[in-house]
Amino acid sequence: MIGVDTNVLLRLYVADNPVQHQAAVSFFQTRTDADPAYVRLIVLVEFVWSLRKTYGYSNEAIMTLVTLLLDARDMLLERDDIVVGAVAEVERRRVGLADALIALANKADGCSTTVTFDRNAARHIPSMELLS
Repeated sequence: MIGVDTNVLLRLYVADNPVQHQAAVSFFQTRTDADPAYVRLIVLVEFVWSLRKTYGYSNEAIMTLVTLLLDARDMLLERDDIVVGAVAEVERRRVGLADALIALANKADGCSTTVTFDRNAARHIPSMELLS
């Protein structure tokens, strides 16, 4: 298993640098279910943030890519069960993926709640609470 940085994962889907895009494509073509690429949660969050803020991807397009990553046999996402739950939260409650990941990972790790100043997250994610 080989871990990947955010910029490598981005270049797989964004061809703004043709040389890096081809290198990323070639790298991922050599991954298998026996020797997958490993994607940490922080890489996934940076990937989503970069697609939205830098490249202007829609939330729908981003969630499609995250689902493709989850379904890929040649990639392993850290705590993929949490990612699956977060994707469902995004679709069901219209919250950000990062907020859903934070709340669900904290809950899975034994936190009774997650405090936030984000009113939308506190309103829509049951395990988040507004700190006031």
